[in-house]
Amino acid sequence: MILRKLIGFLATAIIFVAALAIGRALWIHYMDEPWTRDGRVRAQIVTIAPDVSGAVVELPVADNQLVTKGQVLMRIDPSHYQVAVEQAEAAVAARKAEWQMRRADAQRRADMDSLVVSKESRENALQASASAEAQYRQALAALDAAKLNLSRTTVVSPVDGYVTNLSVYRGDYATAGTPKLAIVDSHSFWVYGYFEETRLERVKIGDKAEMRLMSGGVLKGHVESISRGIYDRDNPQSRELVADVNPTFNWVRLAQRVPVRIHIDEVPDGLVLAAGTTCTVVLSPVHRD
Repeated sequence: MILRKLIGFLATAIIFVAALAIGRALWIHYMDEPWTRDGRVRAQIVTIAPDVSGAVVELPVADNQLVTKGQVLMRIDPSHYQVAVEQAEAAVAARKAEWQMRRADAQRRADMDSLVVSKESRENALQASASAEAQYRQALAALDAAKLNLSRTTVVSPVDGYVTNLSVYRGDYATAGTPKLAIVDSHSFWVYGYFEETRLERVKIGDKAEMRLMSGGVLKGHVESISRGIYDRDNPQSRELVADVNPTFNWVRLAQRVPVRIHIDEVPDGLVLAAGTTCTVVLSPVHRD
């Protein structure tokens, strides 16, 4: 009877100690360890805007299509720009002929005797030749600009990535400088983990990171950098450029969340990354006191 009670007491004590150890481990994990459910997959999104205006005559890409750097995204009607190149070429030919004529005239006057041609006439001929040469070079620059505009009617991808939210169609009018489509750079994905300020002390650059996506995939990475500033909503600038601090009456002071940039080192095969998706970020500190 006594042995049975002793065994029961020991079993109860072991279970109690184990529960305390597990509770303490869970408390440390949830309260002290650097982890957060507020993680976001991010990527660089390149907005594509044509350098010239015109009607879109060709659109060889589709929404969500993978494109490579240098691949044609769309072509703008080149008719007007081809005409501009021809006009610039004609202007170059005219300016070149005038310059050659002025240069030959200045050379003839320079070879004549001073009794036949005055010094002022020689100087005027040289100035006319120099002016004609400048106009010729200006025409060459205008020709280069016209050729550049013609080449810019073909819009190519600056990066490898995915066409996203395509909203331009063949026949649309493209305006220079106005974005027409966006590309998600496939080589630029990273994760932002928004950690509470109470846990930043345990976050160090270089710490290993595990990012668990809601889809079930797991990414591996490391801490790349820690943000050094976030927007202070209680301290906007007033019209007089002085701090306008709103009074706070709540008793609970919530910890601010600071972005921590995490570089992705490993992506499982077949996992589809999409900017904006959420994940849980768990860090494994390599720098401990």
